[in-house]
Amino acid sequence: MIKVGQINHLEIVKKTDFGLFLDAGDYGTSLLPNKFAPSGAEIGQFIDVFLYFDSDNQLVATTESPIAQVGEFGLMKIEGVSSIGAFADWGIKDKDLLIPFSEQRTRFSAGQSILVYVYTDKASGRIVGTTKFNKWLDKTPANYQRNQQVDLIIAERSDLGFKAIVEGQHWGMIFKSDVFGKLFIGRRLKGYVKGVREDGKIDLTLQKVGVAKMDDLSEKILDVLEKKGGFLPLNDKSSPEIIFSTFRTSKGTFKKTIGGLYKQGKIAIEEQGIRLIS
Repeated sequence: MIKVGQINHLEIVKKTDFGLFLDAGDYGTSLLPNKFAPSGAEIGQFIDVFLYFDSDNQLVATTESPIAQVGEFGLMKIEGVSSIGAFADWGIKDKDLLIPFSEQRTRFSAGQSILVYVYTDKASGRIVGTTKFNKWLDKTPANYQRNQQVDLIIAERSDLGFKAIVEGQHWGMIFKSDVFGKLFIGRRLKGYVKGVREDGKIDLTLQKVGVAKMDDLSEKILDVLEKKGGFLPLNDKSSPEIIFSTFRTSKGTFKKTIGGLYKQGKIAIEEQGIRLIS
């Protein structure tokens, strides 16, 4: 089934001086211009292409990869603003993505980088973007378990912390007390479910909760020590930034974890770092 606004695996059915024609099913054929065609392509060969409608409403193919396909979120730069909305660079050289004024939470200006959701407008059939995410999120129950690892996209900054999109389907919140490292709009990272409230709201954290967090970090520390020959130049006096860059955790959690490993007799804590005890 052909999916416009997404990457499709299509067969080359005709070669011309200006490009390749691909079998686009019910849409007939789609032109892949020579500038995007892979060298040595032959009739009968299948290639991966992104399909979209050009300004003349013709189905066009490209081997370029968009920042976000239909049904996905992506961080995009606003290239300009017209009387109908803003146009964002979504990674397709010959086609900017329209974000109509009606789909903007705030007005944008050229040069801004914003998080955009890409969808197909049912009325016009056009592929457009929106920053009004609420109508696309929380449409299904949030069936997550405590300490479940999830994919996150940082979407908004608030007085409480950061709002994040969970698995592309739900809103979640990372409270200030659970923030460490550098977070910014559009960043994609792994996180953990801290809990799901009775109202369905999801609390998130960037590391496992409770004993599971400590156990997980303990394994990582011991594994790194083994790979580094039994010594690591980190201890409870190291800076939070160095600890985070090495283990993606807070200094407080790191100190508690190496303290536990020390009491278990698995490591020695020295002036210059920690050492694995055989």
